[in-house]
Amino acid sequence: MQLPPGNNVPYRVNAFIEIPLGSNIKYEYDRKLGVIKVDRILYTSMVYPFNYGFIPGTLEEDGDPLDVLVVSNQSLYPGVLIEVRPIGVLKTEDEEGTDRKIIAVPIDKIDMTFSKINEVEDLPEIIKLKIAHFYEHYKEIEPNKWVKVMGWGSSTEARTIILEAINRFNNSKKA
Repeated sequence: MQLPPGNNVPYRVNAFIEIPLGSNIKYEYDRKLGVIKVDRILYTSMVYPFNYGFIPGTLEEDGDPLDVLVVSNQSLYPGVLIEVRPIGVLKTEDEEGTDRKIIAVPIDKIDMTFSKINEVEDLPEIIKLKIAHFYEHYKEIEPNKWVKVMGWGSSTEARTIILEAINRFNNSKKA
């Protein structure tokens, strides 16, 4: 069964969680097997400072679903679906090329903590610093791997990226 990207796209989208806040294990959803599997244990002594996953029904230029970071004080189980509001995008580059990550917060019905957060710039500076620091260093001692943080984008840019990724996914199904 193909999960939908959401009911009010691009203002509210579904996030399929692969990696919980606080994990040092990189899990990935295996589309062929239909399960979440362990990709690797992080080489660095770091943990994910956010919940991480993808937006279903999307496709990035690299052929993977669009990444999403869900900022929350709660650790979410791998395999759960949570409805979120996109508030921005983190632009990174790694050994495989450009890699954009949507930054999102749970919708108010799920968690009121972030109800006044509409843009990534509204987040406390320490949260943005933790996200950037994680990406700048989590692959640091892995052979032939690296990440460079290129900057942040607005919620408008995030919504545009989401719509483009949905179109790319829909067009890939026609081919």
